[in-house]
Amino acid sequence: MKSYPSRLLLSVLFLVASLPLSAVAALGRQGSAGGNDPAPTPAATEPAADATPTPTPARVGAAAPGSSAARLAALLTPEKRNAVKVAKFDKPPVIDGKLDEEVWKSAAVLKDFIQHRPGDLTPPSKPTEAYVGYDSKFLYLAVKAYDEPDKVRATVAKRDNIFSDDWVGFMLDTFNDGRRAYEVFFNPLGVQADAVFNEGMNEDFSVDIVMDSKGSITPDGFVVEVAIPFKSLRYTAGEGKQWGIHVFRCIQRINGERSAWMPIARDNSSFLGQAGHITGLVGVSTERTLEVIPSVTFSQTGRRVNSPVPGSAAARDGFAPANADRFLNKPAEADIGVTAKYNLTPEITLNSAYNPDFAQVEADATVVTANQRFPIFFEEKRPFFLEGKEIFETLIAGVHTRTIVDPDYAAKLTGKRGRNTFGLLVASDNAPGNLDDDDREFIVANLNAADPDDTRKRDSLLKILDRNSTVGVLRLKRDIGKEDHLGFLATTSNFVDSYNTVAGFDGRYRFNKTTVLLAQALGSVTNRPFFYADEGKTVDRREHGLAYAYNLDSSGRNWGWNYSAVGRSRFFRADVGFNRRFNTNNQNLFVRYRSDDKPKGKIVNWRVYNAAGGNFDWQGRTQFFNNESQLQLNLQRQSFFGVGVERGYERVFESEFGPTREARARSAVETFGRDRAAALPPCDPTGTMAPVTPDDPSTPGADETRRLAPCTFSGSDPERSAHRNTLYFFGGTTPSKKFSVFVLNVFNFGQLDYDFGAGKRFPRVSPAALLYGKDAPRDPGAGTEWKVESEFSFQPTDALRLNLFYNKDRLRRGDTGLVAFDDNIFSLRGTYQFTRFWFARARADYSTLSSQVRMQYLLGWTPNPGTALYAGYNDDLSHNGFNPFSGSLEPGFRRNGRIFFIKMSYLLRRSFGD
Repeated sequence: MKSYPSRLLLSVLFLVASLPLSAVAALGRQGSAGGNDPAPTPAATEPAADATPTPTPARVGAAAPGSSAARLAALLTPEKRNAVKVAKFDKPPVIDGKLDEEVWKSAAVLKDFIQHRPGDLTPPSKPTEAYVGYDSKFLYLAVKAYDEPDKVRATVAKRDNIFSDDWVGFMLDTFNDGRRAYEVFFNPLGVQADAVFNEGMNEDFSVDIVMDSKGSITPDGFVVEVAIPFKSLRYTAGEGKQWGIHVFRCIQRINGERSAWMPIARDNSSFLGQAGHITGLVGVSTERTLEVIPSVTFSQTGRRVNSPVPGSAAARDGFAPANADRFLNKPAEADIGVTAKYNLTPEITLNSAYNPDFAQVEADATVVTANQRFPIFFEEKRPFFLEGKEIFETLIAGVHTRTIVDPDYAAKLTGKRGRNTFGLLVASDNAPGNLDDDDREFIVANLNAADPDDTRKRDSLLKILDRNSTVGVLRLKRDIGKEDHLGFLATTSNFVDSYNTVAGFDGRYRFNKTTVLLAQALGSVTNRPFFYADEGKTVDRREHGLAYAYNLDSSGRNWGWNYSAVGRSRFFRADVGFNRRFNTNNQNLFVRYRSDDKPKGKIVNWRVYNAAGGNFDWQGRTQFFNNESQLQLNLQRQSFFGVGVERGYERVFESEFGPTREARARSAVETFGRDRAAALPPCDPTGTMAPVTPDDPSTPGADETRRLAPCTFSGSDPERSAHRNTLYFFGGTTPSKKFSVFVLNVFNFGQLDYDFGAGKRFPRVSPAALLYGKDAPRDPGAGTEWKVESEFSFQPTDALRLNLFYNKDRLRRGDTGLVAFDDNIFSLRGTYQFTRFWFARARADYSTLSSQVRMQYLLGWTPNPGTALYAGYNDDLSHNGFNPFSGSLEPGFRRNGRIFFIKMSYLLRRSFGD
């Protein structure tokens, strides 16, 4: 069999050779922070703007309009206008959350914080002071937050889960480029949350930074003390070099009050552009650091399998009776792997992995999948791919590393030199050729099969069996001006005789302090099986595609607007990215107004917006339109309420679901000849093209017409459409640290049912399916949908957190009056945090639609990123569900699968050089 590493290498070399010489030279050498509440800005994980949207309430406590420019200028004292020089400590402080060492007296002090939420450039309710110092190996940060100690909200929380407590934090723009910054936040006990902030893009909390922090409640408030190794950061330092810096504080009980050392104006959408600066970081060690994380996972799994009766003919022939199944426990396995990270310089990092353990400790959340036409996005959670993740993120999700499922090896080079950022990723993924047990059994059972269809399937499976795919990603970006950039992205994926190559450019341009444009265009070349609706068959061909996106965003004090678009041509594919919908163009216009804040009023602020969007395909046909209007009120005690209305229209075409009737007619001519095919009528409701006169020998009979595939849509209409009206309301409150509530109710009148059915529990209920059975062509039709999303959080003690989630989605068709599907998802999650590093977690998810109960139990110890010990048990059961092999109803509980695992990893860190 042909191997493809050489093709991967040639593809990467070709992409590099095609770049401008300057780029090649470059290669060689809210979240928590808050902000202005503009229209939703595009994240690296592209929003599903081309599907029917679910109304989403605005973030509670978002920014309010600011004061005049003159007032802002008055707040910019000389200390804040000029870079603050940081003192070098002559000895390291003890990180104990006390600030009682003499060395802190020489630290740079940042004080006179300014409130920016809900107050607008007003004095904070409580004073705050921050301290900054360093030595050759560590950056030292500390905060003294004055408050009444009995009112401070502080719990022993999980990492990154501190934002229901009071917190303080720093934003460090270590390249001082106004584009990217580290965020480190801490609750009053020193529990950490960390992220990477990308200006105008997103705030990514999947990043974990190795650092030390402690906090303590004091008689006059609380103190947090932090030591961050320079080798945990990417940065520039030395004489004359500056870092951008923000320092924040949040007091939850006072309407989530947030203040910052630097004043943050509401009429400036650049968050990092308003940062202060520190300087004086000289004599910092430039040592190179090697991190190695060996890991081992011991696991024992069991699953329900199709099993023939021993001694039966089916067992001898390799086939199983339809209703035979048993629970098979597999032998215990050990999976050993290693990942490594080497800091070539403070700016450039090399990551590698061999047989890495990429198993997720926690499974993805259960979501509603009924009546879904397009893929559902799940976040990346695996540590190897999170390092430097932001470098590969663009407006279009051209890189989504969860497409690399189970690599044997992977390597990544990322960094920044001057104005040039680069990233190179290669991997060999064994998941595409690692067939499951059922497919392997099919190959064995059909080695001498006479049926041509079985033979073809067997041969195709043999072709890919145990083969790896090779993946490559190249990212280059050049900073232009103060905040702008021009970037290049290319990906390649190769598997057996299929390949996909994507390449294109992106850029960012700021017109003024409120308006920013992001844009990207990608082209693809793909050789793989495509379904051609006009031909009614799947053919392996080479196809070219195009994708584009742009986002023009303006965010002022009260008013804001956003115009965005994303489109993909019919044959665009990004096998290393996230693909949602093809042959579509989506356009959106968002306009909002936010009132001035009244921190002491019953209504703290209110917000209203209108969002209009629509889709059309590349043939110019309307696919979708929606107009949404929403009003939200933010109230006292961290409470909010909102209501919204929508008017929409959706149109679907036969070619989006299967062969067109034109393809069917051509197939009839090829099968029966032009004269006999001409006697066939168009598709009837059964989709069988029944003969006009069955007794006429010149007309194909019923047996002959069965040789043709049925039509995709029933009846004579090759498209369906529906007008949709939506009413929704939402509300929530967090009156204390002990509990919070959120509820969203959505009523859609005129929601299309695509006639997929929803398993045994909810078979298809369209008129065609009711008349002609489950094999009838699809018959989409409108109905009434009711959706609920709710969450109740309860924290009876500082260490115990309980969360109950309930989601409902029910659709009843209007033409038949029958329920197309009804899914109720219940999720209960509990975490007990024994200490900052030891925890126990339990989770149970139940879906009434799938009758599936998933339970997860986890005991963990995570003293720092890279070092961890987990012991877990996951169980997958059915409750009054259907046998997966026979389809018969099974009362009570039946186990479908389970896994017990112990996962251990340890961070080894050694530095070389000065």
